[in-house]
Amino acid sequence: MGGRSGLPVDRAIPKVVDRFFEFSLLGMLASGYCALAGSGYLDWPTASLTLVALCLRGLMAAGVIEIQIPTRVAAVAILAATGFFPLDVWLVSGSVFGATVHLICILASLKLVTAQSRLDFLFLRGVALVELLTAAVLSVSAGFFLFLALFVLFAIAGFSSSEVRHSAMRRAVVVRSGLHAFPRRLGSISIFLFFGIFAMTSVLFFVLPRTARAAFERFMPAHYHVSGFSNGVTLGQIGEIKKSSAPVMHVRSWNDGGFLQVRWRGAVLTGFNGKRWTPPRAPDQQYDLERGVLRWNRGWHPTRPGHEISYTVRLDDAASDTLFLAGVTQTISIDVPALAYTSSESFNVLSMPNVTGLTYGVVSYLEDETAEVIRTPPPLPRATRERLLDLPPIDSRIPKLAREMSAGAQTDVEKAEAIENHLRHDYGYTLQMLPSAVSDPLATFLFERKKGHCEYFATAMAVMLRTLGIPSRMVTGFQSGVYNPITKLQVVRASDAHSWVEAWIAGRGWTTYDPTPFDPGPSGEGLMSRISLFFDAAEQFWQDWIVSYDFDRQAALASRMDDSAHRLQFHFDFSWMYRALAQLKNAGTAVACVIVALLLACFPFALRWGRGRIRFLRLASGRGRATDATILYQRMLRALARRNIHKPAWMTPLEFARVLPASDVRLVVDNLTMFYNQLRFGGRSEIAPQMIRLIERLEKM
Repeated sequence: MGGRSGLPVDRAIPKVVDRFFEFSLLGMLASGYCALAGSGYLDWPTASLTLVALCLRGLMAAGVIEIQIPTRVAAVAILAATGFFPLDVWLVSGSVFGATVHLICILASLKLVTAQSRLDFLFLRGVALVELLTAAVLSVSAGFFLFLALFVLFAIAGFSSSEVRHSAMRRAVVVRSGLHAFPRRLGSISIFLFFGIFAMTSVLFFVLPRTARAAFERFMPAHYHVSGFSNGVTLGQIGEIKKSSAPVMHVRSWNDGGFLQVRWRGAVLTGFNGKRWTPPRAPDQQYDLERGVLRWNRGWHPTRPGHEISYTVRLDDAASDTLFLAGVTQTISIDVPALAYTSSESFNVLSMPNVTGLTYGVVSYLEDETAEVIRTPPPLPRATRERLLDLPPIDSRIPKLAREMSAGAQTDVEKAEAIENHLRHDYGYTLQMLPSAVSDPLATFLFERKKGHCEYFATAMAVMLRTLGIPSRMVTGFQSGVYNPITKLQVVRASDAHSWVEAWIAGRGWTTYDPTPFDPGPSGEGLMSRISLFFDAAEQFWQDWIVSYDFDRQAALASRMDDSAHRLQFHFDFSWMYRALAQLKNAGTAVACVIVALLLACFPFALRWGRGRIRFLRLASGRGRATDATILYQRMLRALARRNIHKPAWMTPLEFARVLPASDVRLVVDNLTMFYNQLRFGGRSEIAPQMIRLIERLEKM
């Protein structure tokens, strides 16, 4: 930006310095932007606008394009964005927080393509920092750690190059070695500082429990993104959810084997209007928990043989407030005061305990639906049966198709199985949406398109069963998921979203049918699927030991280290760590502040010593640079100062050597001065080891 700044030629910023500074600033902004976008709270228009601005500024910094926006136009745009803020709060975002995020991104985009002055760049630094801090509040993903590391690296490089720019603007400086190595040298220093900062602050991880989550819980409610499992499902809605591979929940089974081959039941939907399934109209029932436990189905007896299962579920931030359960629930353990049992036969949480998702334990009974009935269930009430047979006006071809598919079947079981088999084999699976809305999506699926995803198949079967007089309903939830051997957890993703059919068979009760054919997509056993399990394991580590890291986690870590030491017959007592953590529990913040203050105070001295030590070792090996000669000369002067011999500042090294009285000391100083001039101005780095030996001799005199 030397040419754009309008500085005199003798004070223009070197182009290589200016470009390094701009790309460092762009790196800060890009890191903050990616961290904010990765939180999932940035809508696509705002994200796209900011990304375009970043790309334009990158092209400008590289000299590919040049954009000049008049100051008046930029000022009008900033005023318009600021004036739109109240409307954003009222009409678009619906909240001050969301509108503030929009305003920050819009102002940053405008400044990105117009920034020229020092104040503009200072503003952009502040925007980058605000982006990162906002993402720190919103995001609980392990990806935030990567963007934080990149932000720190670019911040160090940006602030360092900024000081170089300011020095170039203040006065002309003669640099003998040139600027061709400037990016490499300053980049190396930035990387060194980056690792130094992270090394010094990593100890705080084991001392200071996380408090950002608690602050966020106090001032902002939890946000859950996957919905539609209890309030109803429109045909095509689950297909949209299945396009995402984001984890929805992680399950730990306490039974042998570790993997539960089950369907995770979300909600039961009975009403169908031709396009949308809804639950029955009935008020929710609230149940208070006794010490975090709800005992359900007391006095219930199974109708088929089966076995008991117990598992723990952790719903991620992307999940709904509905509890997903397998089998017939017996007890639920969860850290909430009460649960609501809805008309869709699902349990909903009334108040969220934290922003990282729900965790609950369940004991259920899993019936074997292929086994013979051991206890005949009571018949359906008449009103319930009528509701489960109710249909809207449907295409006249659908009842005819149901009779054709079930032709030859004598019992309700045979009819249901025949329809299930026909749908599985005669129709195809696809996640592609309809190109445009249609008046009758079910008829379009059955007679024209003949392919779709789970809720089309479940809807078709449920409707055809009702035309045959068999009560039926649709159930939404998730398939089993995959087992991660690294974390020993069962991973259920949004792509596992599913819907199936439950039909009431006289004498058997509710029986599950799944008419959806096999998904021809990725099987979950390829290389990318295995790699995704490694990323999921890293995400779980982040959730357990970063986001949820508190005093209990600290104590667990100390206890685990103690147990591991005993197993390895390593006789070392780690119990002191637990006692120390107990003492630091209340004073953790104060201790951490003291440690940070001490580290910051010592950091400049440690940095100066480290840089000097590196340069000295380089000289000792004969690979020193001309500018490193000053280190050895200063060491010589310190050795002379201990002998009460001081060099006046106005004397040159050669003049100082000549005024010393004749002695062995002067002889050594003469040789050192000669070597110093040869190294400093002649570039003879191979004589540096000789200088070091002479200095060591002088120090021993």
